[in-house]
Amino acid sequence: MSEINPNEVYTTSEVQSLLKISKSTVKRLLKNKLIQANKVGGHYRVMGKELLRIVSPRIEKRAVATYQRLKKKVKRKIKTW
Repeated sequence: MSEINPNEVYTTSEVQSLLKISKSTVKRLLKNKLIQANKVGGHYRVMGKELLRIVSPRIEKRAVATYQRLKKKVKRKIKTW
């Protein structure tokens, strides 16, 4: 298993293999700004310290809260149909 270096820059495919998640999950994390990244030449680059932050317990709480807000929003929208 590879160790995440906080000062290294990773591509999305490297993020995918380090965190053992799918490509779509990486995209979703970037889109929802749960992982901060910079776009360089049309490709995202992620700092190692961001990856270390994402595996911390705080990010899990934030992800759950984001999911719950989205779930409530969808429920309200469905009610109006």
